[in-house]
Amino acid sequence: MSQYKIWVDADACPNPIKEMLFRAAQRKMLPVVLVANQPIRIPPSTYIRQIRVGSGFDVADQYIVDHVEPSHLVITADIPLAALVVEKGAVALNPRGELYTVDNIQQKLTMRDLMEELRSAGVQTGGPQTFSQADKQAFANSLDRWLLRV
Repeated sequence: MSQYKIWVDADACPNPIKEMLFRAAQRKMLPVVLVANQPIRIPPSTYIRQIRVGSGFDVADQYIVDHVEPSHLVITADIPLAALVVEKGAVALNPRGELYTVDNIQQKLTMRDLMEELRSAGVQTGGPQTFSQADKQAFANSLDRWLLRV
């Protein structure tokens, strides 16, 4: 099972998601690597580690892209990072439980770019919705489906 690994774009990952991943790492004896440019609290475990990268635009993202392999899962809400991960043949999962795939990533990128253009033009688009119990459940379900495959 050591060929499988979970990477976490950890700077913006919600704590309940990290906790689920920590439990999954222990239960499945699966490596979970949190990549961030700030210290992240992790429990003592031989399966969980943190990699702290330098500050800068997309430094953590680039680290993940440089090390991800097709059998890996990446947890990220960053759509451009998810696109690079999918391009490398790995699986990308949003903390709200949405899987990024070859079939939907281009649409997600296009929508992200449109929203960014609207915001830069001064249009109030609102931020992301509050992270909810339903989001946690959707993530848990998606994570379980991936874990069953490995």
